[in-house]
This record gives sequence, structure tokens and C-alpha cells, in this order.
Amino acid sequence: MERQVRVRFAPSPTGPLHIGGVRTALYNYLFARRHSGVMILRIEDTDSQRFVPGAEDYIIESLKWLGIEIDEGVGHGGPHGPYRQSERRDIYRKYVKQLLDNDKAYIAFDTPAELEVARNSKPNWQYDSTTRMSMRNSLTMPADEVKQLIENGEKYVVRFLIEPGRDVEVNDLVRGKVIINSSVLDDKVLYKSTDDLPTYHLANIVDDHLMEVSHVIRGEEWLPSAPLHVLLYEAFGWTDTMPQFVHLPLLLKPDGKGKLSKRDGDRLGFPVFPLEWHDPASGAISSGYREKGYLPQAVVNFLALLGWNPGDDTEIMSMDELINKFSFEHCSKAGAKFAYEKGKWFNHHYLQEVDDLTLAEKFKPILEQHGVNQANFTDEYIAKAVAMVKGRINFVGDLWEQAAFFFVAPTEYDPKAVKKRWSEEMPRIMTELIDVLKGMPSWKSSEAEPIVLGWIADKGYHLGNVMNAFRLTVVGECKGPHMFDITELMDPAETIRRIEAGINNIKPTE
Repeated sequence: MERQVRVRFAPSPTGPLHIGGVRTALYNYLFARRHSGVMILRIEDTDSQRFVPGAEDYIIESLKWLGIEIDEGVGHGGPHGPYRQSERRDIYRKYVKQLLDNDKAYIAFDTPAELEVARNSKPNWQYDSTTRMSMRNSLTMPADEVKQLIENGEKYVVRFLIEPGRDVEVNDLVRGKVIINSSVLDDKVLYKSTDDLPTYHLANIVDDHLMEVSHVIRGEEWLPSAPLHVLLYEAFGWTDTMPQFVHLPLLLKPDGKGKLSKRDGDRLGFPVFPLEWHDPASGAISSGYREKGYLPQAVVNFLALLGWNPGDDTEIMSMDELINKFSFEHCSKAGAKFAYEKGKWFNHHYLQEVDDLTLAEKFKPILEQHGVNQANFTDEYIAKAVAMVKGRINFVGDLWEQAAFFFVAPTEYDPKAVKKRWSEEMPRIMTELIDVLKGMPSWKSSEAEPIVLGWIADKGYHLGNVMNAFRLTVVGECKGPHMFDITELMDPAETIRRIEAGINNIKPTE
């Protein structure tokens, strides 16, 4: 019987969720949905020293914003709970004891100072088969002494006993067969009595087994730990339920030189977190994609293509389309450059698909921030203004720069446009234009345009100079949507007022 696909996203609550972690969660989700599987959210909080308040809620909110749906786990429950590792102490103790009883692990009492002396004794020292017998552990000490130390409350760790000289095979869906000799592995710490919690290595294996995880999909940085995890599955006798490993390519700096970091985002002006993060310790605020104005579907589409392709040149894909196309066969082994400018391109595309009234609602708070009383304008007016300029924006925040003139009359005029388009005779021509506009039977663009253009032709005026001067008085610069679309939307009296203000305030330059 074919095994059900069950994947897990297992972040540590040590701070905000990095965009690389978001991509890992997304690939887990796409793979699970592609195979009608289950997506589990597990919180790996065994490192009590690095726990950050608010990080877990941040992770959950980030996944929800992106549309990555959780079927089982923290916040959702399920048959394999609890799903926070800190709440699973009793479970882990059983498996620590099993390894000790079967001589697959041993107890070590070495103090931090003793370990430091050992590390300084020779280059590349590690706790392994060549050094363990010279250390203070249950392999070198009498059993009664070990028992007495534990009863006296002596702090200890449990280390995995790795036998040297064996080639360990890791079969990876992205990287193929990876072989690492066990001699290069150290006897990893699996449990610490200090906080009565396992380390990542033990908790990860036990939980994946008990939660029936079929595929472990994680970042490339975890590849070196894969042989250890294979050995642990064997030590427990769980080889029949060992998951399929998938190690994803790294997200690289935009120039491809090294792993993407928060400093890269700060330096180049892009977020590396899905949501804005407020550090509870320092009070520092880190920008997020949501607060920067990115739409979740744009972030998902952008991230999906960093290290994976659908097998063709398709770039724009909805979540459902990504699910239908997703396969690790088209996942790259090489790291993926974080082309953040491409993220803007995706956001531009998805903004064009947003309903104008919806976009207008998103624009309203920005109007208020700039002192515009939105009550003075109908929803229809704001939506039509937005519709005219949204093709020029990458973010909702860009709307102000492109559409401000629809709501606030210009008080300054572009000097370059004034120099090029505003001659000494222009006030007279603009005064004539006012009379033409007042005499029009309709301000509808298709009807007003031929009337004004006909007047310009009859007078023998320079079309470009007159129309740009007209635009200058209304907009404040020589850019924007079609001029007669602007005046059709704007109140006729407001258009006339702006032309009159231009006549009085714009002075030709030498």
C-alpha cells in the first residue's frame, strides 16, 4: 500500500520567519497538496535559551497571510499532538532511555571548561570514536559512579554512539544519492539534563516517526545532518518508515555571493521577512512584505520560482496552478539568486488584477495620511482615479505619487516643463482655452477631445505646447493619464480653477 504523503514545516520560534523559511513552507505545502497529502505545523522549541516571545504567533500569522493552509499541528490540533516540542518531554525520555538501554548512546559529564580544553588540544578536535575514551562519560566510568553522579544532580548530556568507517547513504529527491562516511561525524548531543529537553537531532527524528512524516523537505543547510538522522532511524529500528529526504537549494544574495541575510535587505532596500517584525528585546523594527505593499499571491508566485521551475516558460501562476505543476524533478541543486526586483514585477502584475474599488479602499488610508479628506470624494471617483494610474505602479503606496493631482491641486509646477512649454503668450492661450471648455456641451473625453483639438488647429497653435501647458496647469507636471480622461473625471469647475491658478502663478523662464 502506498504511503500517504505527510509533510511538516517545523520552524523554531527564535525570531521572525526568514523568507527562506517561507519558501520551505511553501514547497512543503505545494507538494502536499499536489499529492492530496497532509501539511503539519510543528514548533521546534527545544532550544529554551533562544526562545523569543511572539515568534510563534508571527509564524502562524505569516503562513495564514500567504495562504499556506495547515491541516494538523499548532493551532489546529490533530491525532499526533502536542505539536510543540517543549510539551513532549515525556515522549522523548522514553526514546532516550531506549537508545541508552540498547547501547546506541551514552551519558557524558564533561563540563564546558573540559570540552574547551579538549578542543584546544588539537585542530579540528571533535567528540567521536577517536576521542570519546579519553573523556568523562559512561563509557570510561564505572556504572555505579555514573549512577551516583546522576542521583547527586550532576548535569549531563546523552550522546549518540557513532561507529566509524561506514558509508552512510542518503537518498535525496533533489540531490540524488549522497554518501558520507560515518568517521567524519561526531557523537552528537541528543539530550541535555539541564532543561530536560532533547536537541534538534533526537526530537526531529522521534517526531517525524510518530507523526508519520513521509517526506522531510528542508533547506540545504540541513544536508550535513541527514546521515546522522539515517543512523538514528536505524538505531531505533525504524528503517521501514524512514522519510524521503528533500534538501532545497539555498536562497543567495542578489549577486549570488553567499547566503541571503537581513543585512542584504537592509542594504538594498527589500524585506527578508513576510511580515513586519518588532523585536521584543531591542525594539528594532524590520520591514515585511505585507507592510511594504506586496500582495500575498505575488510573494508566493515569486518565491515558488526561486529554485524551481514548472518545466516551461510560464511565470504567472496562481496557488492552484503551482500545486498542479509542482514537482521536485524541476527543483535546482544550485542556489537561487534572490532577484528582488522580479518580486516587484510580480506585484505589479497582481495589482492589475485587483478590482478598482478594492484598490481604492487600500488607497484611502494613504489619502488620509496626506491630509486628504476622503469624504470629499465618492468611492466611484477614487476608483476611477486609481484605474487610470494603476498600470504605472508596483505597490499601492505608489498611487499617491501617480494620482495625487486628482485630489490636491498643484501649488508648484515642474520647472523643466515650464521652461519648455510655458511661453509669454501661454497665459492668453490658456484664457482662450477656458472659454472653449466652458462652451463645451459635454466633458466626456470622446466628445471634449475633438473640440479642443479642433480649436488648436483652427488657431494654428502648436499642439504639443498647448496640450502640455494645459496638463501643467491641471497636474503640475507633464505626465499622467490621457488628458481628457482626467478632465472627464475631475469636476469642470475644479479644472477651470486650476487653469486660472496656472495663468496667475506660472511665470515663463528665461
